Amino acid sequence: MRSPYHRYGVELAITMTVYGIVVFVSASLLNLSLPSLLRIPIALMPMIPAGFFLIVVVRLLRRVDEFHRKFHLEALGFGFTGTAVLTFTYGWLQLAGFPQVSWLFVWPLMAIMWGIGLAWSAWRYR
Repeated sequence: MRSPYHRYGVELAITMTVYGIVVFVSASLLNLSLPSLLRIPIALMPMIPAGFFLIVVVRLLRRVDEFHRKFHLEALGFGFTGTAVLTFTYGWLQLAGFPQVSWLFVWPLMAIMWGIGLAWSAWRYR
């Protein structure tokens, strides 16, 4: 029997591949001169495969044992609160004149913080 992490890896790879393709298609279409009403659904197209990421993560958490759920909960908690602190900090710095940053940077920051949380949990439970 395969590990829940193997299935997660396959599902994640498929989801992220489809997401990358849809982002490319969406960005290409947004460069065309299209009516305003079409631009909104085209801009939101990547959110369809992004929504599957949620399903992939929840499925992993349902497949693993209690220890691994605790492990991931701590990592996600670190990622969530770490991202909140960093984005809030930068929000205050924007009031001091720092440049505006796109919301598109929040998820990559959260992913990095989640990864740091996973490394921290792995170190803690070694």
